[in-house]
Amino acid sequence: MSNTPITSLQQLALGNLQSASSTTTTTRRPTNFFEALSLAWANALDRQAQVVSDKSQTVADGGDQISDMTLLTAEASKLNFMATSSNTSMSEASKSLEAVARKG
Repeated sequence: MSNTPITSLQQLALGNLQSASSTTTTTRRPTNFFEALSLAWANALDRQAQVVSDKSQTVADGGDQISDMTLLTAEASKLNFMATSSNTSMSEASKSLEAVARKG
């Protein structure tokens, strides 16, 4: 993993991830690190997707003001960022554990 500083967008995504993991929507308990990480990301992404869906419904119901469309665009962009972050974190975690396994 890199040693680059965490940006404010990454902090926002991490905050969503942490709050999602504390309010897990599944009754299944993870049995390993990758399951825990993937369940946390899945829940965070599901919650953000619901926000996008709600904002989209507002626009569909006649909320055609610029502010409504701007909020929808912002929430969709946040979802995209979170999806990219989840992919990156899963990939980096996998690479890190692979490196540890090779050294062990």
